[in-house]
Amino acid sequence: MGKTRKTPSIIDKPMNFCPGCGHGIIIRLICEVLEELGQDNNVIFPIGVGCSSNLGGGLVADRFHCSHGRAAAVASGMKAVSPENIIVSYQGDGDAYSIGIAETINAAYRNENITVVTVNNTNFGMTGGQMSWTTMPKQKTTTSQLGRDCDKTGYPMKFPELVASQFNIAYAARGSVHSPASINKTKSYIKKAIESQMNNEGYSVVEVMSPCPVNWNMTPVEAMDRIKNELIDYFELGEFKQREVIK
Repeated sequence: MGKTRKTPSIIDKPMNFCPGCGHGIIIRLICEVLEELGQDNNVIFPIGVGCSSNLGGGLVADRFHCSHGRAAAVASGMKAVSPENIIVSYQGDGDAYSIGIAETINAAYRNENITVVTVNNTNFGMTGGQMSWTTMPKQKTTTSQLGRDCDKTGYPMKFPELVASQFNIAYAARGSVHSPASINKTKSYIKKAIESQMNNEGYSVVEVMSPCPVNWNMTPVEAMDRIKNELIDYFELGEFKQREVIK
């Protein structure tokens, strides 16, 4: 008989995400990595406002619900006063890149020794599906009902590429959860990001492309197909920067 795969111990109960949402997969990956690295009882989660807020209700772990967009600043403060703890900021693209872009980019600029996981579903998921900085060209949202006009609003932000090219950070990658292969690859990125924090290498970020069937007006299968057929052509998957501190 094969080995039974158990739920990570810090996952306490099911979380209230919409059917077909990718948040549950991403949280499972984070918790698996923390357990494998022996950090599941040593982690603190600063949590963004949005769908990401549901993380707090399902984990037996220290966490703090931050003001909208301010999780990176809170994470920086947590690491300053408790450098022995692993700090994993968990946010959506609207929280991290739109409302909180100043805090998010300054944490990377300072090379804070924290790990940021940003769930990119190309909209403000919890508040009704408004346009965010990652909304695709011509994508219809509640605040771009004719489709996003990038000549007026700018083009979707590619945050991992930005900080990888401009700042002396430790690690930057983008993964997805649209297939088993992509899920396994994303888990490896999250593991490298947390390991870089354990090694005191500095700032690490993993953006994860995630489906949002409700606000995309799609079935769960259609939403996964959209990631595969549309989103990853623009939001390239892979690692953009990694380094090791020379001891």
